[in-house]
Parts: sequence; structure tokens; C-alpha cells
Amino acid sequence: MNALERFLKYVSIDTMSRSEIDAYPSTEGQRELLDLLYNELKEMGVPDVRQDKEYGCVYAVIPSNRPEKTIASIGFIAHVDTAEAMSGKDVKARVIEDYDGGDIVLNGEKGIVTRIADFPEMADMKGKTVVVTDGTTLLGSDDKSGVTEIMEMAAYFIAHPEEAHGNICIAFTAEEETGRGVDHFDVAGFGAHYAYTVDGGRLGDMSDETFNAAGVKLYAKGVSVHPGEGYGKLINALQLLMDFHALLPEGERPENTREREGFFHVTDMKGNVEEAYAEYIIRDHDMEKFEEKKALFESLIKKVNEQYGREVLIAEINDQYYNMKEKLRSHPEVAGHLMAAMEKCDVSALSTPIRGGTDGSRLSYMGLPCPNICTGGGNFHGKHEYLCVEEMMTTIEILKQLVREWAA
Repeated sequence: MNALERFLKYVSIDTMSRSEIDAYPSTEGQRELLDLLYNELKEMGVPDVRQDKEYGCVYAVIPSNRPEKTIASIGFIAHVDTAEAMSGKDVKARVIEDYDGGDIVLNGEKGIVTRIADFPEMADMKGKTVVVTDGTTLLGSDDKSGVTEIMEMAAYFIAHPEEAHGNICIAFTAEEETGRGVDHFDVAGFGAHYAYTVDGGRLGDMSDETFNAAGVKLYAKGVSVHPGEGYGKLINALQLLMDFHALLPEGERPENTREREGFFHVTDMKGNVEEAYAEYIIRDHDMEKFEEKKALFESLIKKVNEQYGREVLIAEINDQYYNMKEKLRSHPEVAGHLMAAMEKCDVSALSTPIRGGTDGSRLSYMGLPCPNICTGGGNFHGKHEYLCVEEMMTTIEILKQLVREWAA
């Protein structure tokens, strides 16, 4: 089984995670793929493989073959779940060889086209092999490409015991897309001194910086009165939410920000006149600005409540993760070895701040410094998702070289 065949096998399993389900993993498909990976690692000959029977997470170690030498234990992590933004069931993957660099008709019957005008980076893959969908599902490259690459790297070192390496630690998790990916991660049992999530995008991307992140649940309490008699009495909870949202800075919405600019983003809004509810996420790379954004949110709630002379808005603000850059500053060799590995694979390393988070954000604060590595995929969480096979193969070489860098 080659890398492409492995990837196509993994994306055939529906592993969408569901945020409204408290169980870990939240769906049976995730457990199915985790079980499969456990068995494949055993069959591959990895001597130390275990699975958390309660939560499904898979851990494995390819032991150091140079016990006489002190080599740091290095970990590689990927998640099996796909985003609930779009279905991952019955993925009909299509392999396009020698891609012409133009628009890709995903589904002629439904008029679904990946247009270069909308996704200009696709033109960079002219002449390469690209995997896409039929436009009715996402592909699952996020993060089954990372899963595939780790498995291929593991298979290589099992087949080549002559290559020096320290402990190679491997973990496959669930629920990354719901923000619960490392809720039950066994850092001590994993055994790595440093690790890398293989969960990024285009070839060369490497990220050691993320947002600081908070989630908000905002409740609005209205007063329902017949609208014909509403004068001076009716308080529309839905209107409260809309009026509050209008108070937030328009220039600090995700559609108006980029690079290291933070934002307020409303992700859900529902309810009726009597009661309404909204969810927000607050993001900023800079901790001081992050705290200022949370303070502004709370001050605007206070302003609205004072306007009505009562508590019409109630917010629950909870921090979700922090910028892993703060933890990685003390371990420059982690990113340094990754950049060296990329250079030796003739890849120009592009260190960019993630406008989001990865499991590595939380892991870094759990004592496991953990930047993120590219996978060769793109347009994640939607029907235009793709994987470039050549970029996947190069990423596999980067992972191999990264192991060599730590063993040198």
C-alpha cells in the first residue's frame, strides 16, 4: 500500500466530530479509524503500541536504536476527525494526474467548480497530482493527510533499522475540530520531550505561533408582549443581540482582519423574543490585546444592561487556548530542527502565525512544546478541499529528515 492508497483508505471512513455530543470520541467513525490505525501499527511491526480503551487515542513508540547515545524523544501527532462544517460521509475522491492548473469541475451536474479566480494558489500545482472531491463532501485531508504521512514515516523507520534515531513517539487523537482534541491526552505516557502536530497546509508552512483564544456564550433576556401593545414594554431578546453585535468594532471582524490582527466573531445566534443566545470567539496573537478584547466585550455588556436598567445580557467568557509561541521561545531547537529538515528537502520554510489554533497550542502549555507542520493539503473544511500528492510525499521526507536532525 503506497501513501496515496493509504490516504484514500482513510478518507473513505466518515470521521466527522460533533460538538453537541459530549462523548469522546463523539462519533463511531473516529473510533473506527483509531482502531484501524492501532491494528496497522501492530501489523507494521511497531513494538510498542497501545490504545486508550476509554477514549480511543492511539499511542506508539519506535524505540531508539542508539541507546548508547542521548537523543531526545520526538513525537508526531495527528487527529482523525473531520470538521462538522461539511459532511465527510461517502467521500468520492478523484485523483487528477498532471493537473492543468485551471478550474476544476468537481460536479458538473450540480455546477460545483473550484475556480482559480477564487483559489489562485491552485495554479501553483500545475503538472502535479491533485486529489479532490465530487463537491458533495469535504475531502478529509485535514487531517488524514497528516495521519498518512506519520504512518508512512513510521513504516520507513521500521523497514530501515540501520538509520539512527531516538525514540519516535506517535499519537493519533480525536475531537481536534471540536476543540477537545487533547482533553484526555496522556503527555507523560506519550513519552516525548518535544513534538510536532502534522496538521498544516501547503508545503513549507510551519507554525510556532497561534492565537490566544476565548469562547463566549451570550444570553439575552427579553420581555415578550403582543407587538400591538409593545410600546414601552416589549424587549426583544433577538434585537438585544443584534444591537450588542453592532457595538463591537466592525474593523475587528475576521473578514476585515489578517496576519496578526485579532477579531470578534459571532458563530451562532438563535432564539425568540423572550430568550435568545449567541456564541462568539475572541482571538488575538498578542496577550495584552487579547485581554483588552475580553474587557471591551464585558464593558459593552455592562453598557447595554445600564441602558435598560436591568440585566438583559449575561456572558460566560472562557479562555480556550493560548499562543504557543510563549512556550516555544524557550526551546528554539524545536523549530530550528524543523527548518533544517525542510531546507535539506529543498523546501523553503515559511514560518507563519496560525490564524487559529492546533492541538499543539494546548500541548505546549501542558509541558510538551509542539509546533505545527505542513501536510500538502488546502481549502480545508469545505467542498473545495484538496491534497497535492507530491507535497504529501515531500512532507513524508521532511518527517524522516526531522528524525535524523534530532539524532545527529
